[in-house]
Amino acid sequence: MRSVNELLDDVRGKRVVIRCDFNVPLDGDVITDDGRIKAALPTLTKLRDAGARITVLAHLGRPKGQVNPKYSLAPVAARLGELIGADVKLAADVVGPSAQELSASLADGQICLAENVRYEPGEESKDETERAALAAQYAKLGDVYVSDGFGVVHRKQASVYDIAKLLPAYAGELVAKEVEVLSKLTTNPERPFTVVLGGAKVADKLAVIDNLLKVADALVIGGGMAYTFLAAQGYGVGNSILDAEKVDVCTEYLKQAEATGKKIVLPVDVRVSDGMDFAARKVIGDVEIVAADQIPAGKEGLDIGPESEKLFVDTVRSSHTVFWNGPAGVAEIPAFAEGTAAIAKALTEVDGLTVIGGGDSAAVVRDLGYADDQFGWISTGGGASLEYLEGKELPGLAVLEASAKGE
Repeated sequence: MRSVNELLDDVRGKRVVIRCDFNVPLDGDVITDDGRIKAALPTLTKLRDAGARITVLAHLGRPKGQVNPKYSLAPVAARLGELIGADVKLAADVVGPSAQELSASLADGQICLAENVRYEPGEESKDETERAALAAQYAKLGDVYVSDGFGVVHRKQASVYDIAKLLPAYAGELVAKEVEVLSKLTTNPERPFTVVLGGAKVADKLAVIDNLLKVADALVIGGGMAYTFLAAQGYGVGNSILDAEKVDVCTEYLKQAEATGKKIVLPVDVRVSDGMDFAARKVIGDVEIVAADQIPAGKEGLDIGPESEKLFVDTVRSSHTVFWNGPAGVAEIPAFAEGTAAIAKALTEVDGLTVIGGGDSAAVVRDLGYADDQFGWISTGGGASLEYLEGKELPGLAVLEASAKGE
């Protein structure tokens, strides 16, 4: 891939279209975690200082091809302006008259933001002709294209993939750094290498387990997905989340790990209750700690227990490379956040490279009060990070490589 740094000597006065990932969490119109905006600052600052005229493309939420004020990028434009110390104007449309006029009016070093690209039906269309037509409209906003939204490079979308076929295309600082860090996990990690996985469903992580079981020394499994592995050991899991169709697959992973000398570390105790009211962030009934093989029939496992915390933490601390994706419990509810908090703290104590795989895990560590620099790298792309680690070809990266070869 060509780097944005190759542009800087000859970009003054040129129009640059840059795809960023500004899909930030909102509470009303208040941004609750601006990590993805901050992650774009290195590339945007370099381009501004070099005198580029910058039009940013980004999405927010899932408006599904419809204009919906709920998903306007107005809060993002305001926050980006604050962080970069300059006015960032927001177009009233994506590729219409407002975006075209605003982009054309930029002076050297100025930035504008087009509205949510997902307002356009062609952005996520499966029809290549429809996507290409929208990409041609994007391409009118610039002379060169910079891809810096790692969180979307696993998607074949108009502002990620198709536009890179129409303009000279370069990787931004963020995309380049993500690839550099994640490639270390799959090619030559410093050992011991531990992967910590959580979240709700085993099915979401099967491919990454399959690939990383070949290179990792230990897989630590928490969250809702742990109960399918516990069921694979023959344990009853009560009312805990269970992916019954994947029990046999988990059984095979346990056998494979044993045969190859790898460790799959599962909870030995869990925190259970009668359930939870997720919307109200409340526990239903009392919280009890039970052995992982003694979950009562009417109870739901919602976090790992203290003995599991110690087991997980000891495994993480003894590693030199750790990748973590997915909370160990329902971390939004304080009573079930203890396992996740213990893992986060352990990651700050690792002597080596720690990588947090975006999504909920990134939000959790910030909510716990940790600074980004207390970890080796916090990825901006949950799904993209996992697909990279699965060994899949990511369309948004493949098209940058093809552009660099003149294809």
